[in-house]
Amino acid sequence: MVLWEAYQQGDHHSFDLLFRRYYEPLVQYGSKLTGNNDILEDCIQELFTELWQNKSQTQVQSVKAYLFKSLKYKLYRAYQRKTASPFNENYSDVLFELSHETLLVGREQDAEKTARVLQALGRLSHRQKEIIYLKFYQELSYEEVSEIMNINYQAARNLLYQSIKSLKKLLTTLALLLF
Repeated sequence: MVLWEAYQQGDHHSFDLLFRRYYEPLVQYGSKLTGNNDILEDCIQELFTELWQNKSQTQVQSVKAYLFKSLKYKLYRAYQRKTASPFNENYSDVLFELSHETLLVGREQDAEKTARVLQALGRLSHRQKEIIYLKFYQELSYEEVSEIMNINYQAARNLLYQSIKSLKKLLTTLALLLF
């Protein structure tokens, strides 16, 4: 938070450190929302350009959550411009994909188990995939997840619980089908 406050005071070095610290996590998160790297790069650049120009005096609880939510909004706005479709403020249930390297079993060597997990994850809703990614791979708090996904704290907890419950059920079903 000290870094954020220094940036708000116009400190170039702090802004540079913010960019360096959050660029890679923003790319990783944004790549789950869009497969178009050009649009993703443009949106990240636009986000940091606007941050510097406006030096937002917004009080934030979590810089990471604020940046993730801002990037998510920019990507959806870019998608809206590209498709010329009306923007739906409830954009939280659009396509969210987990890549192979962000799976819950990233270190698992057993190809059969990995295939089952991939198959089970593929059957989860996009929101379930997104909350699993944010909570476990970005290690965000429930408060941060709820802010990014535009849901309240309890809804975030419930969604994660239901996501894990669904994943366990799918894995059990897939295991029984294979044996």
